[in-house]
Amino acid sequence: MCLGLPGKVVEIYEANNTRMGLVDFGGVKKEVCLAYVPEVVEGDYTIVHVGFAITRLDEASAQETLALFHQLGIIEEELGLADVSHAPQ
Repeated sequence: MCLGLPGKVVEIYEANNTRMGLVDFGGVKKEVCLAYVPEVVEGDYTIVHVGFAITRLDEASAQETLALFHQLGIIEEELGLADVSHAPQ
């Protein structure tokens, strides 16, 4: 589906001369490129699309969206955590 997912930046570091971060998507942590959002600091929320942070987001909006996405099962699907054994063939 490829949605932009909100996540909380929990760590920022450099890797191969690129600004990277560890982002928490409601309990699932993934490595994300932060090169396009130099204003983001640890503790900020960001929208992530295909591994790239694309904008900063306020916490209330991020939490509301995460809750809705969890209800719909979108977080698991987007992060590749869905149980594919029950997927239609």
